[in-house]
Amino acid sequence: MKRKLSVKPFILLAVILLTVKSGIAQKAAAFSINNKTVKVYLTAKNTENRITRIETLHFTDKPQPGETEVSVFVDPSKTFQTMLGIGGALTDAVAETFYKLPKDKQQELLTAYYDKNKGIGYTLARTSIQSSDFSSASYSYVKDNDVSLKTFDISHDEKYRIPFIKAAMAAAGGKLTLFASPWSPPGWMKTNGNVLHGGKLKAEYDQPWANFYVKFIQAYEKAGVPIWGLSVQNEPMATQTWESCVYTAEEERDFVKNFLGPTLYKAGMANKKLIVWDHNRDLMYQRASTILEDPQAAKYVWGVGYHWYETWTGAGMNFENERRVAEAFPGKHLLFTEGCFEKFDFSRLNDWALGERYGASMINDFNAGTVGWTDWNILLDETGGPNHVGNFCFAPIHADTRNGSLIYTNSYYYMGHFSKFIRPGAKRIISAASRDKLLTTAYVNTDGKIAVVVMNKNDENIDYYLWLKGKAAKISSPAHSIATLIIE
Repeated sequence: MKRKLSVKPFILLAVILLTVKSGIAQKAAAFSINNKTVKVYLTAKNTENRITRIETLHFTDKPQPGETEVSVFVDPSKTFQTMLGIGGALTDAVAETFYKLPKDKQQELLTAYYDKNKGIGYTLARTSIQSSDFSSASYSYVKDNDVSLKTFDISHDEKYRIPFIKAAMAAAGGKLTLFASPWSPPGWMKTNGNVLHGGKLKAEYDQPWANFYVKFIQAYEKAGVPIWGLSVQNEPMATQTWESCVYTAEEERDFVKNFLGPTLYKAGMANKKLIVWDHNRDLMYQRASTILEDPQAAKYVWGVGYHWYETWTGAGMNFENERRVAEAFPGKHLLFTEGCFEKFDFSRLNDWALGERYGASMINDFNAGTVGWTDWNILLDETGGPNHVGNFCFAPIHADTRNGSLIYTNSYYYMGHFSKFIRPGAKRIISAASRDKLLTTAYVNTDGKIAVVVMNKNDENIDYYLWLKGKAAKISSPAHSIATLIIE
């Protein structure tokens, strides 16, 4: 006779296992500040410090901060968006300038941007589909009136741009998260017959233009350059003297819904991340809501891209508009896709305001929910180009091709305070300053190290406490400085 087994031991065992599992989860969620140190890396005006490790601090008991004391409160138990990456655009202008440099300077530049130990560890990149203003001339991948795209050819890019992107990928350890943006369809597809000066895509070319994106991705990937994602159109509300094309929100929505989205899916490219808007923060809520409130369009959209150029229109920086989009559409992502200082002036390369604009934007953008941050050109020459319409701009590093040297602006270091220490996969956590003179954001990396960025754009030094769960370390923030504090 078989003896029946009691289920009670199994129930008891299950309870024990669940209890143990719950305890492990609670321990993982809990953060202990005991024996943690703070390594301080600093960039400061009127000093030699450039992402320089200046000190290591220790926490002491401080259960209640004083009301008149300045504090930065960090809470690792509250997590938000995951970091995709930080980087810059790899345009024709960047590549052409790069290959004018001596070999040793080429290697220096690659190390400076893409080596996470010796440089600032960029992991994100953007490039153009066909020409942009930062090309030496306008060009297309197809011949006029080739609706079937049989003449599609990227040989123009194989001279400078593709070799440079592959060199950057290698310097980054073999991988870059790269997305691409068109500045304009071929002129014959547009209402004005020109790649320049705005105009719109003609309705009869909706499908050929959608096919064009697929051809681009296929050609680049065949050349050894993986494409992670793409935006629908660079700056679709701007009629520019350079390559441009105008879409209303409804037109972009319908192009995504009826042509681009289905075409990518049919080509087996549903995994390519599709980004809408790709223009300034000022109109981004109207744009996002028009597109994302349509389920048939929204299903193809990964996120909303944005730029920072609204300041020249008098609209301000508009960080709150990012928050409104994040609140209204929590299933989509925010991505900063372009920003730079315009109106290049060689005499301003040492202007401290260059980096402070980057630092203030990055902190506010990340705190609003942005998952990645893409600077415009990573390298330009001594004129702020090349640029075929005279739209010369600043870059974090400039090459003086007259003598083969590299000039590092402080924006390179300001960006490095984020990209070097906040790595892909990191989770944003709470970081809140008790005084608005300090800007701050913080992340916990996948290795458990916490990176807290603190920026002081004022004329006076500010002493403050870095406070975590009843313990604090006292730190001084010099005037016009940015620091990254590594807690480990």
